[in-house]
Amino acid sequence: MRISLRLLVALVLLGLIPTPSWTTQKKLALSPRVLTATTAYFDNQTGSDAVGNGALAELKKWGKFQIAPDRQHADLVILLSADPYRGGKIIMSGGQTGSIDTRGQVEEDPIPKYGTVSPTRYAYLTVIDPATGENLGSAEHAWGGLITGFNSVGNRLIKELEKLVMKESRLLNAPVGPTFR
Repeated sequence: MRISLRLLVALVLLGLIPTPSWTTQKKLALSPRVLTATTAYFDNQTGSDAVGNGALAELKKWGKFQIAPDRQHADLVILLSADPYRGGKIIMSGGQTGSIDTRGQVEEDPIPKYGTVSPTRYAYLTVIDPATGENLGSAEHAWGGLITGFNSVGNRLIKELEKLVMKESRLLNAPVGPTFR
């Protein structure tokens, strides 16, 4: 009786542990632009070359997208950053910082932010329409550590994108490209 009570308590406690939510990535998976795109520009804004190079290598290994040399020649922009994507970031003539949302509205930051990074170590993968700047979907993942690898966060986010595209392509019977596994 004592063992079964402990087991019950352990199962209840395990059920309370939060799991990563990829609800915002489901929006990404439903976008036909992501499924039909053939070229992508990769933009590493994490401040870590090792993380960016690992993510780019994983993106090339996947093979769904031909890597474009610049945004103008790409169907998508894949942004890997240390801060969530908020449209275009700007510095105004008076030195005030802000951002431009997808509607073109300028929003000033209450306190200027010059090159700040998020207080927690997360990486954000955002798929962006290069023509409009629209966020087609995004995901976040905690920056790695000793067990998971210090620079593996970019690889993990690209693999998650690959899984979602594969799953959605199967559901919609959409073409995924000749080199897609």
